[in-house]
Amino acid sequence: MDFTIRAVRPEEYEVLGELTGRTYLDDGLLAHGADDSYLAVLRDTARRARESEVLVAEDTGDAAGRIVGGVTFAPGGTPWADIAVAGEAEFRMLAVAREARGRGVGKALVRACVDRARALPGCARIVLSTGAEMVAAHRIYERMGFVRTPHRDWEPIPDHSLRTYSLDF
Repeated sequence: MDFTIRAVRPEEYEVLGELTGRTYLDDGLLAHGADDSYLAVLRDTARRARESEVLVAEDTGDAAGRIVGGVTFAPGGTPWADIAVAGEAEFRMLAVAREARGRGVGKALVRACVDRARALPGCARIVLSTGAEMVAAHRIYERMGFVRTPHRDWEPIPDHSLRTYSLDF
């Protein structure tokens, strides 16, 4: 599969929002399924794009132009940074279409976020939060040099713990 990583375009907001929401639903990552309030946040690509940087993986092969993944990138201290503080960056809402998995899309999206973080003046690391059940994602992060930071683990809602990782530059 050939793909390109680039900024999301306004005409793609709905497609990426649906892909992100569907990925979290189908993978069982929402505590309350289709009734989970976080689903609306995942689908609201327009808001994320206004308040942070949203990247997509665009298929340039047989299904040219189709969006097969996306991620939200946020410098520390900005509205979409859950755990990143000054001197850090964060990525969130990494989603890859089921049919595109295993082809390097997730890794390429993470690499693009790492590159953006390294380019930020004064940025010393990139951080992320992930659910314990996101084992495939954990493997990507660990292969790329991210390390667990259990002292930063947190619960955005009761009984929903998130693990954290970081990559220092």
